[in-house]
Amino acid sequence: MDANELSGRLAAIASPQRMRILALLVGEPLHVSELARRVGMSRPLLYMHLTKLEEAGFVSGHLELGDDGKAMKIFEVVPFQITLDAKSLVEAVAQTQSDTTNTESE
Repeated sequence: MDANELSGRLAAIASPQRMRILALLVGEPLHVSELARRVGMSRPLLYMHLTKLEEAGFVSGHLELGDDGKAMKIFEVVPFQITLDAKSLVEAVAQTQSDTTNTESE
């Protein structure tokens, strides 16, 4: 993972609201309406947070049919681990520099 990817992943979870969403989804997959009730936010705002988390690879969403035949968007956590220490930071920066050097020489 280069520094740009690491920065993007860290930015995606650098929000108390998104951390709370992740914490709720670790326990069980939830549909958007139920998740919105539990976190106490509007569905449009929740979708904004879920989109950032999904783009960064922390959650995934899929459609399921409810008992009433209506489609429900269900989100769940994608197993992840982020290691951030001095060594991983140096490696991410080195990878970014390597990628930049390779791109410039082509």
